[in-house]
Amino acid sequence: MRGITTTIVCILLTAGPVAAFPPVASVVPQLRPEAQALPVSVERRAPSVEAVSRSLRPILRGAQGARAAARPAPVADPDFRRWIAGFRQRALSRGISAETFDRAFAGVQLQERVVERDRNQAEFSRTLWDYLDSAVSDTRIANGRAALAQHRETLERIERQYRVEAEVVAAVWGLESAYGARRGSTDIISAMATLAHDGRRRDFFEAQLIAALQILQSGDVAPRQMTGSWAGAMGHTQFMPTSYLEHAQDFNGDGRRDIWSDDPTDALASTAAYLRNFGWTHGQPWGVEVRLPRGFDYALTGERTRRGAGFWRRQGVTLADGGPVPDHGDASILLPAGAEGVALMIFDNFRVIERYNPADAYVIGVGHLSDRIAGGPAFRAGWPRGDRALTGEERRELQRRLSAAGFSTGGIDGIIGPNTTEAVRGFQRSAGVVPDGYASLRLLERLR
Repeated sequence: MRGITTTIVCILLTAGPVAAFPPVASVVPQLRPEAQALPVSVERRAPSVEAVSRSLRPILRGAQGARAAARPAPVADPDFRRWIAGFRQRALSRGISAETFDRAFAGVQLQERVVERDRNQAEFSRTLWDYLDSAVSDTRIANGRAALAQHRETLERIERQYRVEAEVVAAVWGLESAYGARRGSTDIISAMATLAHDGRRRDFFEAQLIAALQILQSGDVAPRQMTGSWAGAMGHTQFMPTSYLEHAQDFNGDGRRDIWSDDPTDALASTAAYLRNFGWTHGQPWGVEVRLPRGFDYALTGERTRRGAGFWRRQGVTLADGGPVPDHGDASILLPAGAEGVALMIFDNFRVIERYNPADAYVIGVGHLSDRIAGGPAFRAGWPRGDRALTGEERRELQRRLSAAGFSTGGIDGIIGPNTTEAVRGFQRSAGVVPDGYASLRLLERLR
C-alpha cells in the first residue's frame, strides 16, 4: 500500500457539457494511465461558486444519445494513416471484424490537441484539505442528496443486488462526473488511436483501443456515440474501455450496457459491480474519524499496521465523539495531515475504493462524501491550514536529503509512498519530534 501525503498531484482536463444537477467540478486526484486497471482514471478546486465545472484527471468521460462526439483539431497525417493500416491488421487478428473496424475508423483523424494534452499535463500541488473543500463541498453534498432522491428506487435496487451502499455509488458518481454533468465529449476512437500512434504509451492505449472496438462490436454503443475524456475514460462514472469489458452491467434490461446516455442506471450498476468484484463488504464503513490519546505511539500509524478493534481500544483510541471504535475487522490508523490533522481508522473497504483510484485523497473524498450524503457530520478535527503542499521538486529534494541523512526512501521519484513515509518517521524520531510520517515543508526546512 502507499503511504500518506497531503500533496495532491493534479492534471487539468476540460470536460464536456450536460447536467441534471447544478454542475460542480469533477474532482479526481493523482493517477497515471499506466497505473489504471479499472473504471479508474487519472488525476484532478472548482471555482468558488462551482458553476463552471472542470474535471481534473487525464483519463475518463462519455455520453450517448443526443450529444455528438467532439473532434478537436483533426490533422491529415500520412504517417497516422499508415499506422491505422498496420493497426487494422493487429485488430483483425484479435477478433475485430473488418466491418466493425472500418465503421469505427470512418472519418478518424489525428487529434493534435490530444497529443498536446498528454505531453503537457500541468502538475500542480494541493493539500488534502484544499481538495476536500471541493470534493465534499456544500454544493456537491446537496447535489448528491438530490441525485440520491431522484434515483432512489434505482439505487436501492442496485444496493440490494450488488450489496454496495447507494450513498457510496452516488459519491463515486459525484466525484467522477459531478453526477453526470461532466461526462466528456471527445471521440474515444480518435483519442485512443492518436495516443496509441503517438507511441509514448503505445501498449497501454492500443489495449484500450482494442477494448473500445470490442465494445462497438458487441453493439452496446455506436462509434460516434462512444465519447468520453481525451484520455479514454467514459460515462457517468468514468470507466476505461478495459474496465468496461470486465465490469459493465445491463441493469435496465434493454440489451445494452449503456454508460453514456443521460440515464445513469447502467453506469451506477456497473460501479457497484466493480466495487463488489473487488471485495466490497456491505455494512462496513470505509473509515471513521477517531481521536488518539495523549502519548499515542505514532509508529503504529499507516496502512501497513493492521490491528483489531480490541487492540486499538487498549491503546486508548476512540471515535471522534468519544465512543468506542467499531469492530469491522482489522483496521489501520491513517494521519493524512500528520498529528495536527484528522485521524482516521480505515477498514478493508478503503482499499476497495483504492482500486477505483489509488490516491488517498480520492478515497477519503469518496468515503467522506458518501457519509455526508447519508447525513453524517463533517470531520470534527481541523487541518493544518497554515501548511502548503510541497511541490514536486521539493518532494524530490526531501527524498534526497532523507537518503543522504541515512534514511533511505528507496528512490527519488517525488511520490510520498510507504518507504518515504518510514524514512520521514525515522528522521523525526532522531530529531525528537512526533514521528507521524507527515512530509511537511517544516520537515524539509529542518533537513536543510
